[in-house]
Amino acid sequence: MASREVPGLGTALLIMLNLPFALIGGTLALYFWRTNFNISAAVGYIAVFGVSVLNGVVLVTSIRQARSEGLLLREAILTGCEIRFRAIVVSAIVAVIGFLPAALSHGIGSEIQRPLARVVIGGLVSSTALTLLVLPAVCAGMGLSRAEPVADDGAPAAGD
Repeated sequence: MASREVPGLGTALLIMLNLPFALIGGTLALYFWRTNFNISAAVGYIAVFGVSVLNGVVLVTSIRQARSEGLLLREAILTGCEIRFRAIVVSAIVAVIGFLPAALSHGIGSEIQRPLARVVIGGLVSSTALTLLVLPAVCAGMGLSRAEPVADDGAPAAGD
């Protein structure tokens, strides 16, 4: 039988913890660049929230997979972070580099794209750093459980 992970409420809340991480960076970016909040910045928050949550899903899934392989919590967290570190950091770096021209532009129409780009850059920097530093610590504090295999119909697998 195929097995898949069924995250509980604790795992969902752990992943959603990434939203304030992105909010902090986006807000600080607007503040330090002295940029007003507008619809464009709101769209930037939506974009950075999506990337931030995805990074959390990738990291928590990796940690839960290591736990399901029988590793102790500490080793599972270290293994999960080692495996997914590069993917999380590279995706953030690529997006930041891509948004830099928009964040620094002063040409015609730049007043529309600058807030979006600045929110995304700030949000990705803070979210990436905090995802890799704080999220594993919270996982350790929560005692993240092992992934439980389930049958294809969603019922618990026999013998578990």
